[in-house]
Amino acid sequence: MKKILLLITFNLLLFACSNSDNHNKISNLRSESSDNSNAIPIGVAFAQTSNIALLGQEGIDGVKIAQQYFNSQGGINGKPINLVFQDAGGDEVGAINAFQNLINKDKVVGIVGPTLSQQAFSANPIAERAKVPVIGASNTAKGIPEIGDYIARVSSSVAIVAPNAVQAALKINPKIKRVAVFYAQNDAFNKSETEIFQNTVKAKGLDLVTVQKFQTTDTDFQTQATNAINLKSDLVIISGLAVDGGNLVKQLRELGYQGLIIGGNGFNTSHIFSVCQALCDGIIIAQAYSPEHPNQINTAFRQAYLQQYKKQPSQVTAQAFTAVQVYVEALQSLNQKRPIEQLNLSELRTALNQEILAKKYDTPLGEIAFTPVGDVIQKQFYVAQLKMDANGLNGRFQYLK
Repeated sequence: MKKILLLITFNLLLFACSNSDNHNKISNLRSESSDNSNAIPIGVAFAQTSNIALLGQEGIDGVKIAQQYFNSQGGINGKPINLVFQDAGGDEVGAINAFQNLINKDKVVGIVGPTLSQQAFSANPIAERAKVPVIGASNTAKGIPEIGDYIARVSSSVAIVAPNAVQAALKINPKIKRVAVFYAQNDAFNKSETEIFQNTVKAKGLDLVTVQKFQTTDTDFQTQATNAINLKSDLVIISGLAVDGGNLVKQLRELGYQGLIIGGNGFNTSHIFSVCQALCDGIIIAQAYSPEHPNQINTAFRQAYLQQYKKQPSQVTAQAFTAVQVYVEALQSLNQKRPIEQLNLSELRTALNQEILAKKYDTPLGEIAFTPVGDVIQKQFYVAQLKMDANGLNGRFQYLK
């Protein structure tokens, strides 16, 4: 033990005496949560607090499973990855602070996050100016990858995913004619998503009878819900988050609405079950992920998640895992061309960003790649209906054919 302590002390003295260039070498990068100075730090900026913490937690679950899995596979040529977490909260200020800490204090090679598109529009430009790669795992609003050269995402655009839910609703009930749309007007993603939904409704020749606005912090939806019911809506489409959206569903059902309900991407979390409980049953949600996807990496991811959490992984969890996978495989590929310990931090970030965009990846989402601007190219999409257990406390995503 004394020899180990002496060796650690000697190494720390060498580190303190090193010049500024050596300080930036990847072999010397450390994070506050790592015991291994050789670990490669990847930043994670998800919500751990605020009204979107439930969604942020699903992302955290995904990246933690990825860290365990890829480190067990040998990491980056024997170097483990180390996730460095910063709480991005639920607003733009929280995301900005998280990004600044990860870039300047924690010296990460890249960032996964933030949770919301609304936050990404404010925080991503900071990473772009610092030339730090960002991979969004739950940012689906229009214009995210176009923020800059260092911004990419593994979460498919809402413009691709959302229309599938409307098509599924029409298959379930071909007699749908009158549609009511609700959306959270204080959130950039939900504003972007509702435009897609509204355009899809019109393109299908349906009647858009009302558009109701609310805030993600709202709890009382009686007025908006009553309006939609009085207009004899056959279909309700909601763009909101799990808590506000779940409460809106609950109040619609309690007031007597019996038609189909489509939930937007904010409903893609099992945490919604505890909000609307038995009244969640039947909600239709378009998906960019299915636990049933048969490839090897998804099987490993799903088994690890089931073992740890005793339930099926969600879309956000799978996308967060995928974001870390992209970093790991891009770093492995880069290391084969030139040992990454020979690059200083600035060089590594730039080279890593280029490698991310150049490769294809076989992920839990299926095979993906990136467009030149950093948007994900994904082949497979799904639609699910929420099916609640008899007790109304637990449920599952039942995938439609």
